[in-house]
Amino acid sequence: MKVEERLKELGVKLPEPAKPVAAYIPCVRTGNLVFISGQDCRINGELRYKGKVGENVTEEEAYEAAKIAAINLLAILKSAIGDLDKVKKIVNLHGYVNSAKGFARQPMVINGASEFLVEVLGDKGKHSRCALSCNELPFDTPVEVEMIVEVED
Repeated sequence: MKVEERLKELGVKLPEPAKPVAAYIPCVRTGNLVFISGQDCRINGELRYKGKVGENVTEEEAYEAAKIAAINLLAILKSAIGDLDKVKKIVNLHGYVNSAKGFARQPMVINGASEFLVEVLGDKGKHSRCALSCNELPFDTPVEVEMIVEVED
């Protein structure tokens, strides 16, 4: 099944890629690798969730925020390569969680992105990753996720 068809089946419509909010570009391609800058849980330019996970954002909300970040990453990837069927492999994710003191379930939060990518891409969506705690993230987003993807020529 084509990736776009799978997204449609899941009820996911890729948004327009987010514009950078600082001095960086959304992605860089070198050879067959695409490095995508960190994305948060914006929908139509507005953060869906704000705050610290384990304080005023639940783990379930943060999981959903990570899924939204993955959708935003795919939107940037599509704009860079034109066709998501060119994805050979999601190589790596770095997930950052705006964590309240004592919150230590970052891997479960970032599963929101990881599980979504596997649901959409199957084995091509399986990847290495890290899930890190941060005491603050830009704009008070609960989650930021960046991604490295191997693509076909």
